[in-house]
Amino acid sequence: MLYEFARPFLFALDAEAAHDLTLAALRSARALHLPVACKVPAARPAKVMGLEFPNRIGLAAGLDKNGECIDGLAALGFGHIEIGTVTPRPQPGNPKPRLFRLPPRQAIINRMGFNNHGVDALVENVRRSTFKGILGINIGKNFDTPIERAVDDYLACLRKVYAQASYVTVNISSPNTKNLRQLQGESELDGLLGPLKREQESLAQQHGRQVPLALKIAPDLDEAQIQVIADALRRHRIDAAIVTNTTLSREGVEHLAYADEAGGLSGAPLLAKANGVLQTLARRLGGEIPLVGVGGVLSGRDARAKLEAGAQLVQLYTGLIYRGPLLVREAIEATQDF
Repeated sequence: MLYEFARPFLFALDAEAAHDLTLAALRSARALHLPVACKVPAARPAKVMGLEFPNRIGLAAGLDKNGECIDGLAALGFGHIEIGTVTPRPQPGNPKPRLFRLPPRQAIINRMGFNNHGVDALVENVRRSTFKGILGINIGKNFDTPIERAVDDYLACLRKVYAQASYVTVNISSPNTKNLRQLQGESELDGLLGPLKREQESLAQQHGRQVPLALKIAPDLDEAQIQVIADALRRHRIDAAIVTNTTLSREGVEHLAYADEAGGLSGAPLLAKANGVLQTLARRLGGEIPLVGVGGVLSGRDARAKLEAGAQLVQLYTGLIYRGPLLVREAIEATQDF
């Protein structure tokens, strides 16, 4: 109920300013021990990637890029939280404005550009957190690292975050870092996933525990490209795939204000496209590798549709902007008996 009163004020602000204010409010509430926890229904735990998730609904990467608000976000009832995308070195991201709301379609366009404080700052924030639940850390490359050396950035991040992460997501699907999506090609995937898998095995021996690796892919893929990814996931024994990131398509928002802005589109218009990729990948993998469905979840029914399309877990982001924390409860309720 509180969010319903706050939303008009937040929507009167610049989208990025509202985002920063919301995170600051959550941080302050936790620091002052104010009640921010949301009651969520009991749910059947789900075992995915060898981890036990208390419910199937998680927070997608992008909301808390630096891991500054883990405890506040955990109080909303998520079964897992994914932070990042983080890069080896700090970077400012793209020039502002770079985040745009499209309220008539419950959508957002962003071209943030992996703005973050760098992996060392994120790791320190995680260490200060009191959160004991499942924490995913999403890693990427710096914008000025040549694409042929991208693997070096991913390896550097993997080494730094391994001890703090429940699982690590390799983000090769943001449309806002130049040439990043080239890494979804067959030879590029082999050149990236092979070294990452070898490093995962080495780190597992060093730390005495196996931290799963997930691959986050784009929605703008045809069937042949999805087959290439499915084959690579199998070949390199990747532990999960997160399906999907934002889309470059403007289908469904063509005539709205800000529709011509560059960047990735998320929210309600992404649902059908993301679910199509999810269904196709699930069919190609035949249950061999677990999938996390993300993109376009604005209701409990949308969350359940992800599971029906082949996902084992669901993540939210844009839906929270439009629906607030009640969406978390609704999504858990809709998926608790799956």
